[in-house]
Amino acid sequence: MTLSIKHLGKRYGDKVVVDDVSLTVRAGEAFGLLGGNGAGKTTTIRSVLGLLAHEEGEVLWNGRPFLANRPSVGYLPEERGLYPKETVSEQLVYLARLEGMKKQAAHKALRSWLERLGIGEHEHKRVEQLSKGNQQKVQIISALIHDPELVILDEPFSGLDPVNSDMLASVVKEQIAAGKALVFSSHQMMQVEQFCENIAIMKKGRMQIGGKLAEIKRSYGRSNLILRSEADLMPFLETRGLTDIRRDAQEWTLKVNNEAQAHELMRELGQAGVPMLKFELKEPSLHEIFIEKVGEAV
Repeated sequence: MTLSIKHLGKRYGDKVVVDDVSLTVRAGEAFGLLGGNGAGKTTTIRSVLGLLAHEEGEVLWNGRPFLANRPSVGYLPEERGLYPKETVSEQLVYLARLEGMKKQAAHKALRSWLERLGIGEHEHKRVEQLSKGNQQKVQIISALIHDPELVILDEPFSGLDPVNSDMLASVVKEQIAAGKALVFSSHQMMQVEQFCENIAIMKKGRMQIGGKLAEIKRSYGRSNLILRSEADLMPFLETRGLTDIRRDAQEWTLKVNNEAQAHELMRELGQAGVPMLKFELKEPSLHEIFIEKVGEAV
């Protein structure tokens, strides 16, 4: 099972909101679609699903037009949409039936998911009676109850505390292990790094960078130098023209241009007699790559 997006383009009048976006998502893989507000992520997702018409490009499922060969889809939109006056059970069974499940199978899947996410005691409560975190769990179940082939999760961790975030993380891993093709959009870079082998970073409707996350990191080189010393390194580092320096107790993290510069710094520290407890070169984090490409904090 493969989702292929080729040269996708979407306009509103003269305004281009998605411009020449291409990516591939395979079964058993999570693809991270990243970008700041207004980057075009949600428009891309809606165009893929046929909720918006696109003017350019094509969307394929297993090599055939997506809408003519539409797979079973589980979609968790960023703008949540539940019926507040209905009970959890009524709502989820109804949504499962819309996806083609028989009533008995829908009830069985419902009980399994409610137990899995720890909200079994809320089955007969109205959605409006639940906390925001538990409402988010109901929304997640609505996207997964029918065992879809393609799963699209837009900011799935929004509104969840750390314990429930860990629970959802395990659910996402289970979906990947079950062979689902999963598109994952989030501002939480730690989760993206945890799940996604491939990523794309968007800005103003265009892809700034895309591909295997490990290869993207390697292309940047090991540009983060971590030093640990009981000595005050700041005067030494500032005289070398280094300005992007962070300190946490005895540990210093700084940006270097390349590994050669890092080793030269280490040599100079040794010559100056500065005692070092740690010297480590690391690749940049996804968060750092995102900031460089998009130019905004998340």
